[in-house]
Amino acid sequence: MICSLAIKIAHREGKSFLKDAYATQPFRIVPVGQYQKDNAAYLMIMSSSPGLLDGDDHRIQVDIAPGSKLQLQTQAYQRLFHMKGHSSQTMEVNVGENAVFSYVSHPVVPQHSSHFLSHNIVHLASNCHLLLSEIVTCGRKMSGEEFMYNHFQNLTECYVNGRLVVKDNVLLQPDRMPIQGLGILEGYTHQGTLIYLNSAGLNPSDWIEAFHEQYGETKDVAFGISELQHDGFMVRVLGNGAEQLYLLFKEMQSALWGNIFLNNN
Repeated sequence: MICSLAIKIAHREGKSFLKDAYATQPFRIVPVGQYQKDNAAYLMIMSSSPGLLDGDDHRIQVDIAPGSKLQLQTQAYQRLFHMKGHSSQTMEVNVGENAVFSYVSHPVVPQHSSHFLSHNIVHLASNCHLLLSEIVTCGRKMSGEEFMYNHFQNLTECYVNGRLVVKDNVLLQPDRMPIQGLGILEGYTHQGTLIYLNSAGLNPSDWIEAFHEQYGETKDVAFGISELQHDGFMVRVLGNGAEQLYLLFKEMQSALWGNIFLNNN
């Protein structure tokens, strides 16, 4: 089933707001920034479905007008159910000049025999900031179900003024690769990726050093951070608990949001 969500964020008199939204079942989009005082837009993607089923095709479109700031949130963990075929999700984001987009989503839980293809395409104009993350678990770990999914793939492509500057492809196939071996998960059960990118000419070196110092020795977590060729960095984390990795990414988001994103003009 094709499920669509399209949102447009505008900016007027110093405030960002939801200008237009279109959603088909099971999607809903809900404003959640009533108690925020920074004039950014805060939206939550909600769903009446427990997760993605066989044949589901989720299509998400986000357009952020120049000068706007959006922090997009999710409602809960995304579950991928048993499939004979596959499910997919495509998210395309267009970030206008002097705008900000931040999206730290809840972890994905791929269950037995699931097959999932995800593709994120982000277009940044000049003087923009982007934060995007994803966490994938081993499955229903507490039920004894680990790495019983068939295929998980998340491809992310980021463009600045039409030029591809970041391409990241996470591909996990437990029955075709030594999933917990050296160079893959190395004994851990959860993996997370966070990408920060800007087109404002901001050197990220100080943030890379600060985050490495803060999280590099986190208990039960393997934390790595690397500078991108363009202005930005990528974080890879391995762990054994989804909530721990999610909260770590939320902390990083909070630091960047308060110190960089809200000051972007």
